[in-house]
Amino acid sequence: MTDSDRTHRRDFLGKAAALAAGALTMPALLEATPRDGLVQDSNDAWLERITGKHRQLFDMPGDGGGLPMVHIVNYLDTYNKAYGAKDADISAIGTFYGMTTLHGVNDAMWAKYRLGEIVNAKDGSGAAYTRNPWRTEVAVPAFGASLPNASIEALQKRGVLFLLCNNALTFFAGQTAKARGLEAPAVYADMKANILPDVVLVPAMVIAIEKAQTVKQVAYNRQ
Repeated sequence: MTDSDRTHRRDFLGKAAALAAGALTMPALLEATPRDGLVQDSNDAWLERITGKHRQLFDMPGDGGGLPMVHIVNYLDTYNKAYGAKDADISAIGTFYGMTTLHGVNDAMWAKYRLGEIVNAKDGSGAAYTRNPWRTEVAVPAFGASLPNASIEALQKRGVLFLLCNNALTFFAGQTAKARGLEAPAVYADMKANILPDVVLVPAMVIAIEKAQTVKQVAYNRQ
């Protein structure tokens, strides 16, 4: 084993230990007194926004060729057209973590750090994206089209709430820093300061999904 290999292994073990420590302390940070099925903790204030009669969480750890966003549109549109429900009566929640984590930050971050290369997100020409590919439109290869109505901004206007996992953001900031020869804390701070408007940063998506299900009748939809 070379000195470089030993250094990389020590770095990896150090990060794993830090992550484990964070996981052990996380439940203490989330303790709160329930009220009407909701938790009153600053990390969970977003739960108060789940007020629609119809409620569903769309779990999106992968981009699925844009289809997860299309499924949210389908959910809203079908309730509108077939059931006569208004958007205000529908609470849809989308999750950004795993390979969708970086969809939660703005175009400036995608350009500055060439994030398309980090997550292998490419446009129709095969070039890595240098802008957030879901912010204003979503390319759906299965449909051979880009859909503005399935974008983050379009769905937010209809009341859809998007959550971004802090653990995942920390991980991808570290991966980006390593790829670009930068310091991970600085990249993380930069990305955190450039989260898309109204996208809610949550401590861990695995906990946010559990918390969402404390709200009565929230359906879970794995994408």
